[in-house]
Amino acid sequence: MNKTQIKAPTDTWITATWQEYIQTIEDPSYEKAKSYYNNGKFRIEMSPLGNKHANDHLLLIAAITLFTTTKNIIVNGKDNCTYRKTGYQSTQPDVSYYIGENADVIPWETSIIDLDIYPPPNLVIEVANTSLADDKGEKRLLYEAMNVAEYWIVDVQNVEIIAFTIANGGSRKINQSQVLPGLVISLLEEALQRTRQENQTQVYRWLLQQFQS
Repeated sequence: MNKTQIKAPTDTWITATWQEYIQTIEDPSYEKAKSYYNNGKFRIEMSPLGNKHANDHLLLIAAITLFTTTKNIIVNGKDNCTYRKTGYQSTQPDVSYYIGENADVIPWETSIIDLDIYPPPNLVIEVANTSLADDKGEKRLLYEAMNVAEYWIVDVQNVEIIAFTIANGGSRKINQSQVLPGLVISLLEEALQRTRQENQTQVYRWLLQQFQS
């Protein structure tokens, strides 16, 4: 497969070597794209992110910030950060977190997080507006291979959060976070539903009341 062949398709998985993947994403035309690599395949996402995706993305970050602050849980969150295990995996999740004893494991000056040196994040979140099937399929396999502890998919269209705990290379659905003890997934779903009718400040006040009760 030459560069021309692997350059054109986006929002789909393409069979390629690691070297072909790196060569492709270094093309300036993909400067603002998100990319993923796993098991000899890669995906480049160029779809514009609209209002729905942006709002749910921000709501999840705010909700986790409120919860971890009120419960005194130490975290360090990353927004669209790149993780890479050379030759095997690469990903740019919408949101990711290092939690507890891992919170401060990544030095401040780090650019791409090298998974040959540092552990994977404890929690990874993908916000799915048009990419739900892929987030539930190939990306789920990628995060299983990376050994993240927990993976959430925010289904924008159905106002749902599909959460998985990951262990031993596999995953299973959960209703309550294990890396953020006490955080019930249905509460976050209710917050998402409220944003369809209320402004963000109103929803954040409601969330804070729930977390403090």
